Amino acid sequence: MTIATAYWSQRDSKEMLAKGSDIPFLPDGLTERWVVNLYPDRRYQEILGFGAAFTEASAYNYSRLGRENQKKIVEAYFDKERGLGYNFCRTQIHSNDFSLDEYTYTEENDEALETFSIARDQKWIIPFIKAAKEAASDLRLFTSPWSPPRWMKDNNEFNNGGRLDPAFADCWAQYIAKYLGEYGKEGLDFFGLTVQNEPLSRQTWESCQYTAEEEAVFVRDHLKPTLTKAGFGDVRIMIWDHNKERVYDRARDTLRMPGVADCVWGIAFHWYSGDHFSALAMAHEAFPDKPLILTEYCLGMTRGESAPGPHSSWDGVEIHTKELVGDFNNFMAAAVDWNMIVDDKGGPYHNRAAGTKARIVVDPEHDTVTLEPLYYAQAHFSRFIERGAVRIGSSSFSDEVEVTAFQNPDGRIVAVVLNCAERDIPVGLRLGGDIANVVLPQRSLATFVLSGINS
Repeated sequence: MTIATAYWSQRDSKEMLAKGSDIPFLPDGLTERWVVNLYPDRRYQEILGFGAAFTEASAYNYSRLGRENQKKIVEAYFDKERGLGYNFCRTQIHSNDFSLDEYTYTEENDEALETFSIARDQKWIIPFIKAAKEAASDLRLFTSPWSPPRWMKDNNEFNNGGRLDPAFADCWAQYIAKYLGEYGKEGLDFFGLTVQNEPLSRQTWESCQYTAEEEAVFVRDHLKPTLTKAGFGDVRIMIWDHNKERVYDRARDTLRMPGVADCVWGIAFHWYSGDHFSALAMAHEAFPDKPLILTEYCLGMTRGESAPGPHSSWDGVEIHTKELVGDFNNFMAAAVDWNMIVDDKGGPYHNRAAGTKARIVVDPEHDTVTLEPLYYAQAHFSRFIERGAVRIGSSSFSDEVEVTAFQNPDGRIVAVVLNCAERDIPVGLRLGGDIANVVLPQRSLATFVLSGINS
């Protein structure tokens, strides 16, 4: 007999991710309306994992906590049973806006890269990553640059956009390869990298702009050959790494350049400019062999919510859940959050006006750790959906009830269901010829784990 084990979070409850009673599946008496369908025979993308970014801000906040709270954070993020089970995380190539200040790995104008050193990262970032790897042996890392060093750019600035000077394209590719090599000496290998964080943006912090053609040429003629020569030919390259409204256009225009598609593994995107779920579907349809990876998303910038400061509320839970449901249902293969840890000001950060929210907020002065509502929203997905799971078909009777569903490698089915309505809604969770009747409380989020499917 198929049984659904339910885990509940509700706006009007103090307890999040509460385990409910098991719900049996019984023969379906041809129920109509109020049905959520699950179709294991309709199989889509494989899931690669969940994670967040090891920013310097996060690592610095982690370093300032006592040992017990450091252990608590590592368990909260990386433990598969009690935490979020993170296994797919991002790092930064030198500084970004959530570093304490600007820094690079070389001295100015060192074209030979003789002064290259990751000593700054060894202070906070690398110890945090190593602690995470002790808890998550299957942790995969990818990295992103926010800007080349100022002396490699046409505007001679770290900030305010600008472009990579073509004369330094090989030097910049070698710089990236050196980063991979120095981290390798620390026992930290990389699954992949993105070419450039947000290549359309001219930010007040570290930023660099590329057209689709410029990114294509850099990948094909400089980055891929350099990585291969340096022994990193298996490091997977992701393009775009910016918002969804142009994900199809950008993938089309970059990958149509001769020889580029063979160099590129996947397409990275962010969430900050709206839903654009159909743009993801078009990118997948055009390039079905290129996984779609959500490489950055957070609340507190263009995706706001009602709670002030770094803390989140039920509004944030719903924004987050609708986003992930829509992205997964349009072929996303992995979801990677932004900062793991922020302080009570949403940082630290530099060259920007405000911080952001995060799933864990700390007060280093008082050595306190708060697991935010957003933490539990993520747990509804990442604690139950395993690497190697496959998204399966699902449908809902109303846009007030959103659903996405997966089958794990062990055969269990995971369905995440969000009730956005201001009323309880009775639902029949239907699988083949059987149905489980449940009531979704108003403004609630549920994860149903179905076992015994073949019995």
